[in-house]
Amino acid sequence: MNSVCIAGCGYVGRRLAEHYLARGTGVTAIVKTPGSREALVSAGIDARVMDLDHPDAVRRLTTDATLCYYLAPPPPEGGRDTRIRNFLDRMCDHAMPARIVYISTSGVYGDCRGAWIDETQPLKPETPRAKRRADAESVLHAWSEQTGKPVVILRVPGIYGPGRLPLERIRKKLPVLQETDSPYTNRIHVDDLVAACLAAMQNGQPGAAYNISDGHPSNMTDYFNQIADRAGLSHPPTVTREEAQTTLSPGMLSFLNESKRLVNRKMIEELGVELRYPDLESGLSSCFK
Repeated sequence: MNSVCIAGCGYVGRRLAEHYLARGTGVTAIVKTPGSREALVSAGIDARVMDLDHPDAVRRLTTDATLCYYLAPPPPEGGRDTRIRNFLDRMCDHAMPARIVYISTSGVYGDCRGAWIDETQPLKPETPRAKRRADAESVLHAWSEQTGKPVVILRVPGIYGPGRLPLERIRKKLPVLQETDSPYTNRIHVDDLVAACLAAMQNGQPGAAYNISDGHPSNMTDYFNQIADRAGLSHPPTVTREEAQTTLSPGMLSFLNESKRLVNRKMIEELGVELRYPDLESGLSSCFK
């Protein structure tokens, strides 16, 4: 029977782990802190602490897992993902997984000026975070060529779901960009992302990348307003793009400087994903039950 390793077992990884455990499949979760480990162990998930920033502290991977999901974020600085390098370098030959599914970001495409794009779009990452993700994709492809083990890449936009909504930000009345200036953004409900992960492990073509999105992009201001309406809160105040340069955080500005609309046809036709929440309205319904 297959067993599963989930590196970076957080919001998405825990749901993946619970899916496999419910079906009698063994799971080993890799996390960074003892607190994260305790939370998973209390839920019946075998978890191990491994700091991927320190290669000497990374134990050789002997989980005997045949399937691996790599969900850990890259380091917060630099142009390379040193964490995934440390992870792959410490993998024992006799415990090499049969396949790795990696969660990347749609940010690797850079700014596409609102165009609809599919997986043939050239990568042009502009933010340091996206450059580190693109680097991780490159590292995994090289590892796959060296080992003969298949890798599947999922390019994921904003993830939302129960417990992962910007409610506190809305309550604090922090501003957003006025809707006429707000670029296109894409998103995926966490349950549909988990379904895509499972499908990629089973059906993904070796070396392929897939856009993971509900296929109904809107803009970030509309996203915040719809959440506020569902929660019975006032809409956030708005600012112009010029005002945003001094009122919004650098992280928020980095999202607002890119505009694209993801085509998810390959995900649906090749992976066979059937979306439970094909738009924001249906997805938010699951968050406010």
